[in-house]
Amino acid sequence: MIEQLIFAVITLGIFAYFFYNIIKNNDTSYVTVIILQALALILNFFEVIFKIKISWIFVIIKYIIGIFIPVAIMILEKYDIPFTEIIDITKANIYLKFGDNKRAKQALIHLVTKYPENYQGHKRLAEIYENEGGMRKAIDEYVQAIDIHKRDYDSYFRVAQLLNDFEKQDEAAEMLTNLLKKKPDYCEASLLLGDILFQQEMYKEATSVYQEALKHDPTNYDLYYNLGIAYTMLNDFENAKICYEKAADINHLLYNAKYSLAEIALIYKEIEEAQKYFMQVIEDEELAPDAYFELAKIELIKGNKDTAIQYANTAIDANAKKIVPKIKNEPMFIPILAKITIPFNLEDQEEKEEEAKISKKGIKAKEHLEKMFEITKQLGYTDIEMLNRNKQKKQQNEQEINSNEQEKYR
Repeated sequence: MIEQLIFAVITLGIFAYFFYNIIKNNDTSYVTVIILQALALILNFFEVIFKIKISWIFVIIKYIIGIFIPVAIMILEKYDIPFTEIIDITKANIYLKFGDNKRAKQALIHLVTKYPENYQGHKRLAEIYENEGGMRKAIDEYVQAIDIHKRDYDSYFRVAQLLNDFEKQDEAAEMLTNLLKKKPDYCEASLLLGDILFQQEMYKEATSVYQEALKHDPTNYDLYYNLGIAYTMLNDFENAKICYEKAADINHLLYNAKYSLAEIALIYKEIEEAQKYFMQVIEDEELAPDAYFELAKIELIKGNKDTAIQYANTAIDANAKKIVPKIKNEPMFIPILAKITIPFNLEDQEEKEEEAKISKKGIKAKEHLEKMFEITKQLGYTDIEMLNRNKQKKQQNEQEINSNEQEKYR
């Protein structure tokens, strides 16, 4: 009897506390708690009045819904975790699970309206807007989440991505630069900033971003590959080669890097090395047609016409629409053109998306290397060596100028 009376007094006190909060804050979130307490009080009432000895299971349930749950809620609120947040976030998650985005948004909007500084509410609302395609609203909600939680680097990065999608590259680059100042090891931010700088043809600045990122993640093959691309566009093929080699060593299936290494080898007249890399690239379905085409050219350089014909036909079989125009435009193939099997109805050939996995900047670098090979194709070994010496001399002069500039400020 004493135990039931004590329970009733404590439960009524807690009941009064939550009822007062409903009136004071005009918040119906506590109704559920009050209903649970009412059930516990009714159970306790029947136990006292009718002197019923209820089982231990019901005793545990009575204490859980009458005291433990309400007290847990009171403790959470003491640590600035409002019960409204728990209810609205839970509601939103349930609605989302059943595909009811409208009610999920309503629950979250109710939360952030009542608690404008609620981080979880803004973050979840941003994610819903983003999934629905409401990118501007998503950006606004992500920004509010960041203002509340300054170390939410993922939201910071997501805003930059959305700005980039809106073709606001300058704003995105500014966001990413600020993010990397706060968290320099955020690799995805470095890669995206490098992409933006690449699109703006700021290749030297892109190399600086990738080099800085590699200090924090020295085994990231994406960083090495992208750094290689940036060096490629600067015509710094020696550094590009180093980066492509490291990328390929880390990821043996990175055929894009191996293709670039093969093209650089061709530029420097290293035919055997180029052939070695192209033979590896033919394992990749997307790059295989180009690799076979390049192997055919190498065999023509060596004077092996029969092998060149085989490679050319294999390249055509892999992607006729792409390879046939390249063969017709390449003077090297004129002596064997009659022996190459060219489809009669080229327009009827199936279009193959062989470069679907290659990034735009990867394609641009690939085309740049192929173009540079065509430019240097007529150069002899002596010319190549002279170009290398001139390049090294230019780099030394730049280093001396930088050293002199630094001396002025000391």
